[in-house]
Amino acid sequence: MSAAAATGVPKIISPNSAPTIEAAAPVAWLISEGRVTVPEALAAMESRVAGIRAGTAAEAVWLVEHPPSYTAGTSARPDGLLDSRFPTYEAGRGGQWTYHGPGQRTAYVMLDLTRSHGGVAARDVRAFVHGLEEWMIRALDRFNVRGERREGRVGIWVQDRTAGTESKIGAIGVRVSRWVSWHGIALNVEPDLSHFGGIVPCGISNHGVTSLHALGVTATMEEVDSALRAAWEEVFGD
Repeated sequence: MSAAAATGVPKIISPNSAPTIEAAAPVAWLISEGRVTVPEALAAMESRVAGIRAGTAAEAVWLVEHPPSYTAGTSARPDGLLDSRFPTYEAGRGGQWTYHGPGQRTAYVMLDLTRSHGGVAARDVRAFVHGLEEWMIRALDRFNVRGERREGRVGIWVQDRTAGTESKIGAIGVRVSRWVSWHGIALNVEPDLSHFGGIVPCGISNHGVTSLHALGVTATMEEVDSALRAAWEEVFGD
């Protein structure tokens, strides 16, 4: 069974093609097979965002995996990059340094924020970010993993019983251009956690990073996609 059939995602796009479909009322769910480089993703998102703003493209959630990469947000400091073992890119989103790689589900969320989406009010960036957090929390709950917010810390956190500490399982970094959102979330399913050692993830050095598999939840990427799709409807309503 293909990933699209398993997850209910209506269209598969290749890593080298932009997610372009005709405008429609529902948010389009798209998934790329293979690995999409960060520059390819940035170019595709920029094109889609322009189309959403012009009314020629549908809003979209685009699910990808990247090859090992480090991306710098607008608040990233040079000393946050500890070891440039992988390609580094300026992402243009908010936040600091983030790792992307195989086994991590990155979901790029491109919405027209001049209208409301489910319980997320229009023209309210804080409500949008809160909605992204709630989206991950509800998706994790489907695997009996309790994701939590932390005051002063971006992303979603879990109690890591193996390490006896709190660890980050999901990152959030967004950009809003004339009320159209891009970038989004990155949820750790089964990445190589040692790859995070090349950066100070999101500027936080005194807490670790974990994944579903590290917590003993051996979910497949297709199962995670299904959880994200179901949780999306609960939070964003479309």
